[in-house]
Amino acid sequence: MTREGGCLCGAVRFKAEGEPINVRICHCRNCQKAMGSPFFARALFNQSDLTVEGGTARYASSEVLDRVFCKNCGTRLFGWRRNGTVAGVALAAFDDRNAFAPTEHIWVAEKMHWVRLEDGLPQHAGAAPG
Repeated sequence: MTREGGCLCGAVRFKAEGEPINVRICHCRNCQKAMGSPFFARALFNQSDLTVEGGTARYASSEVLDRVFCKNCGTRLFGWRRNGTVAGVALAAFDDRNAFAPTEHIWVAEKMHWVRLEDGLPQHAGAAPG
């Protein structure tokens, strides 16, 4: 299956082939700052399963991760592993914003205090085990 998406202005479009490796909500402080949001809801894909067209820019938010966004409108699209393996695709950037539902929360030790996690999904204080 192929799912498509893009940025707010339409200058960047992407295609994701197949099913994601996992779908998680990350509450770490880096994701909060990078997304300008309490968390980053994302579907993790192998980079080889993603095709991106249009002008993007990158910011190295850590030694292992680049944040990728549209150069024109600034929409935050991906958390891209610098080692060439996987990329987290923002769930809201898919054309079908309901294509994927998260299955767990990670880095809840860093979540904002007013965020209430009452969805019944597994919660991990840091990274998910395994």
